[in-house]
Amino acid sequence: MTKIVLMSVTALLLLTGCTQESQNKFGRAVQNWTGTNGVLDVYSGGKLVNRFLKVDKLSTGVGRQDNQPRAYRYGYGYYDANMNMIVDEGEKKVYFEIGDYNNYVFYENPQG
Repeated sequence: MTKIVLMSVTALLLLTGCTQESQNKFGRAVQNWTGTNGVLDVYSGGKLVNRFLKVDKLSTGVGRQDNQPRAYRYGYGYYDANMNMIVDEGEKKVYFEIGDYNNYVFYENPQG
């Protein structure tokens, strides 16, 4: 019993000593393990223009040479072409990016 308490206290101390980004990475690792079923809705002018289903996570872009976080998030999800909240036959899983600036969403062409 004492061993379990000691291990728990040690884990807690290690977590509190981590930077916010390290804690976020740990949280994403847990999220990846447990899985999610997210929906990403994209609006323009107050109107729904795109929807991605079964998004498991959004990750922060990181520079390859400087290892610094970039101003966009990315992930994978099924492009819901008819926006009915169901992955229909022919709706493909695609890569997408969400920019922090200029309100853009870049995504892989689901027909290509």
